[in-house]
Amino acid sequence: MSEPTAVAVVAGPRCWGLLAEFESVDTLLAAAERVRDAGFVKFDAFAPFPIHGLDEAMGIRTSRLPLVVLGGGVTGACAGLLLQWWTNAFDYRYLVSGKPYFGLPVAIPVTFELTVLLAAIGAFVGLVVANRLPELYHPVLHNAAFQARATTDGFFVAVEAGDPRFDVARTRSFLEGLGAVRVDELEDD
Repeated sequence: MSEPTAVAVVAGPRCWGLLAEFESVDTLLAAAERVRDAGFVKFDAFAPFPIHGLDEAMGIRTSRLPLVVLGGGVTGACAGLLLQWWTNAFDYRYLVSGKPYFGLPVAIPVTFELTVLLAAIGAFVGLVVANRLPELYHPVLHNAAFQARATTDGFFVAVEAGDPRFDVARTRSFLEGLGAVRVDELEDD
């Protein structure tokens, strides 16, 4: 009796999404707004410089990072004051010239330094987590037009295939209807 043999299935690269190139800032802003209004949620815009109003056009909500930084700063201030109070007024009382065991003016420098330190650590960790870094690979980096123009004069919108409204043919015609100079299919390796 012979054993069944496995059939090798060769899978080609999957479609990651579509990348549309636009000619100007105004067309990129209009396209990002129309993509958002069409119900797409998994898309991104790329430009060689910051564009005022792009976040609003894409529907990006404000960041919660300031709350993380505030939490780190308050934690640092409380930790600095508590540490100095505990060590000077409770754990290791040492009377010097009749001065109080704990004095707030003396505790300010350490409290300030811990506030700044923990706020900065909170900002760094918050940015790394919010931006999902490090991202060592992104499919747009393999596109020739993106490589040639993304850092000089190119404006791009990428729509991911993981979006619920994504359909290759309909999304391609939609992006072309927005005034895209070219629309390329991106492959996920």
